[in-house]
Amino acid sequence: MANYLLVYHGGEGMAEDPAERQKIMDAWGAWFGSMGEAVVDGGNPVGGAMTVASDGSTSEGGGANPATGYSIIKADSLAAATDLAKGCPVLASGGSIEVAETFQAM
Repeated sequence: MANYLLVYHGGEGMAEDPAERQKIMDAWGAWFGSMGEAVVDGGNPVGGAMTVASDGSTSEGGGANPATGYSIIKADSLAAATDLAKGCPVLASGGSIEVAETFQAM
């Protein structure tokens, strides 16, 4: 089994209302629970971002579609990892998920 990086883009931020925030957290907990041992690292949301270009210049904001969080899962194939990603709550709030296989380079 390989590890797959899930990079979340967009979606709604944390709700102001405590009940709504709990509902969102419960949805994430249920999704992670449904994947069981496939979850390697549940990850976290991410905050502000900077992009560093090849010439060393920087820009704020993370580009056109900035990352809003990440997780790492394991699966038998990219297709299987993508199927697992389809249950993610970020999709219900208009976000998207980039699924990429990781590998040991060294």
